[in-house]
Amino acid sequence: MKRITFLLLFFTFTASQAQILNIERYRLEKDTTKNFMFKATAGLNVFNRSAASDAPVNLFGYKWDVNAVYFPGKHSFIFVSNFDYLRINENDFLNFGLIHGRVVFNREKITNIETFAQYSFDNFRGLEPRWVMGGTLRYQAVKSDRMTLILGMGAIYEHETWIHPFTEEDVQIDFFKSSNYVSLRMTISPNVDINTVTYYQVGYDQGIEAFRNRINSTINLNTKITDRFSFNNTFEFAYEDRPIVPITPFIFAFRMGISLDF
Repeated sequence: MKRITFLLLFFTFTASQAQILNIERYRLEKDTTKNFMFKATAGLNVFNRSAASDAPVNLFGYKWDVNAVYFPGKHSFIFVSNFDYLRINENDFLNFGLIHGRVVFNREKITNIETFAQYSFDNFRGLEPRWVMGGTLRYQAVKSDRMTLILGMGAIYEHETWIHPFTEEDVQIDFFKSSNYVSLRMTISPNVDINTVTYYQVGYDQGIEAFRNRINSTINLNTKITDRFSFNNTFEFAYEDRPIVPITPFIFAFRMGISLDF
């Protein structure tokens, strides 16, 4: 089956570059005949377009994602990488990347444990870079033909280096955080399904003698119009109550599109 996706509306403010990785988005369902699954996408965009000869617009951008899962037995190993880069003329407009590795122990049990490590950077927002390692207790609270509800509770150690947007000084921070999430997948009707993941991280920063909170959420609503057409909506947002440096605390993205299957 081939799928063609027509983008009807795209409005984004770099919410995809939030500091919390939505790992639920990258999980691959195990094919019972395979012990290794791999998915990769890549794209390149280069053009020179201008309405005036003395004001050229040169655009260069690329994007690639790699998602791999290995099932050697009752455990699983997950690898995710994502890189986005966009330059307009001589200015870097977007430069984001992450590498994430995760081990899931006893993945088929209702309750299991995950450990992970991650490296990421977001030059557009001044993050250069972020290191994270930690573990999560994952509990499958509900699983049925119509609904799946998963709860995750864990702890992480985080090291970040930020570039102050005004002074251009390096600001480094290290502390432990509580990291938790709720994942819900639900079939509302034969033609409508929704899935959402919300992450919440909190840690006490002795430097400011206060807690720092982060929330990241993704909501996907898919509506089947006919056997061949479906309508897709995605809303993402991220919020930090006390950013390390003065940046926009709330960022979001909203996407709408139609998929054609034939």
